Amino acid sequence: MQITADMQPDLGLSVTEAARRAQILTATIGTIAEHGYAGTSFERIRERAGLSSTRIITYHFGTKQNLMTALLGTIIHVKDRYLTERAGSGEDRVAALRAHIESELAFLRAHPSAVRALAEIARNATGEPVTDALLADLRMGRLARQLGQGQREGVFGEFDAGIMARTIAQAVDGAAAALADNPQLDLDAYGQELAALFEKATAP
Repeated sequence: MQITADMQPDLGLSVTEAARRAQILTATIGTIAEHGYAGTSFERIRERAGLSSTRIITYHFGTKQNLMTALLGTIIHVKDRYLTERAGSGEDRVAALRAHIESELAFLRAHPSAVRALAEIARNATGEPVTDALLADLRMGRLARQLGQGQREGVFGEFDAGIMARTIAQAVDGAAAALADNPQLDLDAYGQELAALFEKATAP
């Protein structure tokens, strides 16, 4: 994923500062995807970004935790916008569920390194209340609320919305693992199969 200045929150930065932060965030995604969270150091990020010193990273982000928090927020923002653009009006709950699942896999196809980075952060950077809340809401919270609303409208059957949302999230994680095993995997077909499966599972 190539991070650009407009993908970041407005921090009142100059054009140059925003561009430098975007450069560092982009390099961090690639470094985490290649080396994992534990193997990601400022030195490796510096090398990938082509920076002259790790002090440039420290200047913009301070600590590794701050960098990961900024990266997490950026990826969540980009992914949320990506999913929202493909979700439609949301008035048709079944169509919205299908669109959500298929869009999750489309995002995986478009930005596999960002998905790997997000998974690494989720596994290793937990314990921070804000981080945990952001990850939980992205993975399951909003989907659980949508499923619950569909149940109240009589569109979906009887089930625990939280468990169903978690199961869907884990199925999407499974698609990411399958893609890692087979880079030629047809994610369009995979997404259609998952969507059809959960359409049946949630039906009245």
